[in-house]
Amino acid sequence: MSISNEEVTYVSKLARLRFNEEETKKMAKELGSVLDYVATLNEVDTSNIEPTEHILQVSNVFRDDVVGTPLSNQVALANAPDQENGCFKVPRVLD
Repeated sequence: MSISNEEVTYVSKLARLRFNEEETKKMAKELGSVLDYVATLNEVDTSNIEPTEHILQVSNVFRDDVVGTPLSNQVALANAPDQENGCFKVPRVLD
């Protein structure tokens, strides 16, 4: 499928990207190749294939919740790089 330089320029503006003329031509060629590949994939007969989420049969691998003994405050903070008043001290995220 052929993509024009104008289409590449239009889409690049939507994506707030800037391409020079050489890059625009290269992108048009590469996008055309991608669309050709997608068109080829669309021709594959998948009518006898059941839709799946994964290639392999995957079942839940969750473990059962088990109530355990919680860590004490001292043990939890033992490897903390910084602490204050019995709590983890972390760098400020918001000003």
